[in-house]
Amino acid sequence: MPIATKTSNVVINKYGWWDVLFAWDSVWYYNIATIGYNYGLDFTKTQYSVAFFPLYPLLIWILTKIGIPVVIAGLLINNLAFFAALITLYTWVEERYGKNSARWATATMAWCPYSIYGTVMYTEGLFFLFSISALRAFDRKQYAWAGFWGALSSATRITGITLLPAFFLTAWKQKRPITAYIASLFVASGVAIYSLYCLWKFGDALAFLNAQKGWRTSAGFAWQGWWYMLTQVAIGGKNAAIGYIQDPFYLPQFAIIAISALLLLRFRQKLGADKVRYGFFLLWFVLWLMAGESLIKIVLIFGGLYLLWYYRFSIPLVAAIYGFFSYGIALNTGLTASVERYVYAIAPLFIASGFLFAKYPRWGYAVMAFGGLILVLFCIRFAQDLWLA
Repeated sequence: MPIATKTSNVVINKYGWWDVLFAWDSVWYYNIATIGYNYGLDFTKTQYSVAFFPLYPLLIWILTKIGIPVVIAGLLINNLAFFAALITLYTWVEERYGKNSARWATATMAWCPYSIYGTVMYTEGLFFLFSISALRAFDRKQYAWAGFWGALSSATRITGITLLPAFFLTAWKQKRPITAYIASLFVASGVAIYSLYCLWKFGDALAFLNAQKGWRTSAGFAWQGWWYMLTQVAIGGKNAAIGYIQDPFYLPQFAIIAISALLLLRFRQKLGADKVRYGFFLLWFVLWLMAGESLIKIVLIFGGLYLLWYYRFSIPLVAAIYGFFSYGIALNTGLTASVERYVYAIAPLFIASGFLFAKYPRWGYAVMAFGGLILVLFCIRFAQDLWLA
């Protein structure tokens, strides 16, 4: 028997162990699929569901009409879509760069700690499937499919609109036919249809953008938040929080790690590759124990950006442009919260990771092992309704 609980004025049926896959944004998608959208102008006190794009809850609603419970429908859609996205990514990378890079690209996407969002009641799996399919189709000059998948992407998440400039600029740079430009414009149809719905339903075509004020008061690069996160790593969370040195033991520990890393670099030829590799991995693990999640976020987000830049001429041009535009949106939300989840959804990062780990497989194994550990910890936290991203 399902256990009924009440969340956000909506009765939600709980299905035993399925509960652990339902939390945070899942509630919003549940509400949209069961009672529809709401919207108003009191952004200081109320968050409105119209901020969430419609395709995912629409698909959930369709499945409920054939008797599948809401939560199970949401989980089925996201999990199956994520699995299909992994296959699509592997196929695309294998076609272009071979099996070795394809395996590493797919493994990195699957073992990244934030892949948890491809298994719970969120939109990551669906968005991955549509965006990767759109990029692959455009890269293969299948413009009708590119436009179709692109439109579904922009109907799933606002960041899907970045496919439009990616398609357009690639078409211009590579002198592609007029159909390539038409495909780029067709990407906007997903968000355009939703905008028309908002105009009809609420009298505000930009309701989904205005509703963002319920989560953030301003946009732009949150440099203060990122600086604070960096100080957490450098001087410790306690010291950063109060603005002075309360924990004097953190600084010498951090200094020992930094000096040890420099010594490993200085004597890397004498020590040999294996000892240097194990040494760096040990230092990373100790620093993570000290600094916590801030370290993971900074490395994932800004390390990923550097990786995308480094391999920008190796990955398909349309993927590189899409990646940089997606980063532009992710880093200018006005917040540091959830940015790591937005960055995780940038598929070209995993193509670049495939190149990196195909060249340095032992580093790849170490990263996969660490990522698997963090993934397990994230699963436990999500199951306890603790915030992740």
